[in-house]
Amino acid sequence: MKLYYFYVAPNPTKVRLYLAEKNAGGAEIPVTPVFVDLSKGEQLGPEHTARNPFQTLPVLELDDGTYVTESLAAMEYLEEVYPAPSLLGTSAIERARVRQLERIAESKVLVPIARFVHATKSPLGAPPSPEIAASARLLLDKGLAFFDALASDDRAFVAGAAPTIADCTLAAALNFGRFGGVEIDGALAHLARWEAGYRQRLAVQPVFGIG
Repeated sequence: MKLYYFYVAPNPTKVRLYLAEKNAGGAEIPVTPVFVDLSKGEQLGPEHTARNPFQTLPVLELDDGTYVTESLAAMEYLEEVYPAPSLLGTSAIERARVRQLERIAESKVLVPIARFVHATKSPLGAPPSPEIAASARLLLDKGLAFFDALASDDRAFVAGAAPTIADCTLAAALNFGRFGGVEIDGALAHLARWEAGYRQRLAVQPVFGIG
């Protein structure tokens, strides 16, 4: 299998974090990373467009040539094929809670961070839009407050005692925010503690590097 990615970009990053967590737990998923340089517009060329007509990343290429072009779908596919260690939970209620938290991290943190960055100083050259930035900031602040309150019990991971896809999505979002200069309220001490602890995990540290 191959994973087409660009460093820092949040959606590829969350899949790379997922793979790092799975492999650290002994899954040994055979995925070869393939770098697609968004800064040079390589995603717009015919080669990548053939993989994904929407010209976005990540793309997971399966051994039979099938392309999975959505990050959550890629993680859930890999979870089906490599179920241990589980990053979705082991019971119905655990899986529901993990999926809920991952979707909140996506819709209330990752998406508004991406919109804010691309509306202020887009690395891909999108024009500034104060209106979009202001709207994204309002939603982001609510999402960050939610996860700060969740982490107030000093939990190590978003869903409790073990890493899940929710950690991957939230950490990828905050990492992109750091790259894009998104300011995080210093009063969100619980969220800051969680992120610092997560980034210190040896398994995921290489993902946060560049190159």
